[in-house]
Amino acid sequence: MKKILITGGAGYIGSHTAVELVKSGFEPIIIDDLSNSDVKVLDRLEEIIGKRLTFYKGDCSDRNLLEQIAEEHELAGVIHFAAFKAVGESTMQPLKYYQNNLGSLLTILDFMKAKQIKDLVFSSSCTVYGQPDVLPVTEATPRQDAESPYGNTKKICEDILMDFVKSQAGIRVISLRYFNPVGAHPSAKIGELPKGTPANLVPFVTQTAAGIREKLTVFGDDYDTADGSCVRDFIHVMDLADAHVKALAYLGEQQDYFYDVFNVGTGNGNTVLEVIRTFENVNGVKVNFEIGPKRAGDIVKIWADTAKINSILNWHPSYSLEDSLRDSWNWQKTL
Repeated sequence: MKKILITGGAGYIGSHTAVELVKSGFEPIIIDDLSNSDVKVLDRLEEIIGKRLTFYKGDCSDRNLLEQIAEEHELAGVIHFAAFKAVGESTMQPLKYYQNNLGSLLTILDFMKAKQIKDLVFSSSCTVYGQPDVLPVTEATPRQDAESPYGNTKKICEDILMDFVKSQAGIRVISLRYFNPVGAHPSAKIGELPKGTPANLVPFVTQTAAGIREKLTVFGDDYDTADGSCVRDFIHVMDLADAHVKALAYLGEQQDYFYDVFNVGTGNGNTVLEVIRTFENVNGVKVNFEIGPKRAGDIVKIWADTAKINSILNWHPSYSLEDSLRDSWNWQKTL
């Protein structure tokens, strides 16, 4: 059973990926500093999986901790989720984002080279495309200037990975460019659990529907889109988790010094207002929202061309937007 180190493995995407890894015969080893997650997630994972996962509390930039993990476990690969990811916050605190997101990747890569760990799946983002000239975006779409420091960290991380692979470091890397993860595990035992103010749309929707927040602000309604609100490609977190498992399996078939990128989205774009209306229709609840001013760093519209991941990794999304919003609400109701 191959052991895979998951940085940020107690977080939203990391925890769902841990479930899929176990289902596919891998053993996840989780490292997380719990800065944007909760240790109770480990109890929930145990309920879903039927066994306790190995967990280390700490920062993946802590080389001594990584050395301890390597002494105790023979690692076959790494999935690197751990990063700060709030677009708005990154525009206010850029140094925090550069220090954390670049520094952690550099530490992980140096560690992997020293320990001869070959396979890395990197958590990238569609933000590397900036505001694209042509939609949908393919992996060959030119990366534009990032609209936020967060997006720029992902772009720089991809460049670091390409340079590291070219250096004959003996590493195989896939960067998965996520679109907008939503939803929760169908059991409603794990889901998105932001600390403080959420960075993503759907937790705002669910928290407003639950009465935790008085109202939701939609940032702008006069963009060049069907209803004036921004367009995104919303992908169910379980589909996204499945993409990581397929990426790991594909890496295992490649020669050393391998690098590739894949979009992970549904191939469909939905506006913010469509998401709110769909949430209301699926769950039979109302969401109190208002239109506010546009937000710095926001891309107007983006969605994925998924032909590459469909054909090469044989990955296809199984969940609809309705499924995602139903699972998100079921999860919210358990909190």
